[in-house]
Amino acid sequence: MNIAVLGATGWIGGEIVKEAASRGHNVISLVRDKSKVDGLSSAVRTLDIESEDLDLEQALADVDTLVVSIGGRAANNHGIVAKSANRLLASLAETKTQRIVWVGGAGSLEVAPSTTLVTIPEFPEEYKPEAIAQGEALKVFRQYQGPTTWTYISPAAEIFPGDKQGNYRVGGEQLLTDEQGNSRISVTDYAHALVDELESAKHLNQRIGIAY
Repeated sequence: MNIAVLGATGWIGGEIVKEAASRGHNVISLVRDKSKVDGLSSAVRTLDIESEDLDLEQALADVDTLVVSIGGRAANNHGIVAKSANRLLASLAETKTQRIVWVGGAGSLEVAPSTTLVTIPEFPEEYKPEAIAQGEALKVFRQYQGPTTWTYISPAAEIFPGDKQGNYRVGGEQLLTDEQGNSRISVTDYAHALVDELESAKHLNQRIGIAY
């Protein structure tokens, strides 16, 4: 499979690149400035999602599936999240890339009927802008009615550095927790689960959650 990863230089995006490449997939890292990238174990192409002259056809030549891992935290630009979802969905139909897999957030998962994680008092204040932005992106996908298929993959409430265990659970709209009430997944197992979904395409046009 030919896979492009937008946000490949980020923490989660980088793990997805490594996981997909380890399985023999052809991986292309999409970056804003190739001159500032060093050491990526994949082919590299230029794509600036905020450019007025967005050339997806060239950046995604021969790409089957686009993976997007952006959050806007580094530049304090959370508005880029939903804006990018809108822009990509509007433009992908003009390319041969007909599938997008989105690295989403946990804040929009339900902890009780009609109560999302981001709305509870215990949710860390510093993460709210990113969680809300990812929730807005999820709305964009749910409202989309075009030909591109999508999957929005939420991690557990806590995603952390750690070795791959290879076991995980797949949920739907509810936050997955373990017997102790914790909601956790390592970044390596999240990447493992995401690439499993890339290969199986079991959850097209759906949001899923991943946790231990």
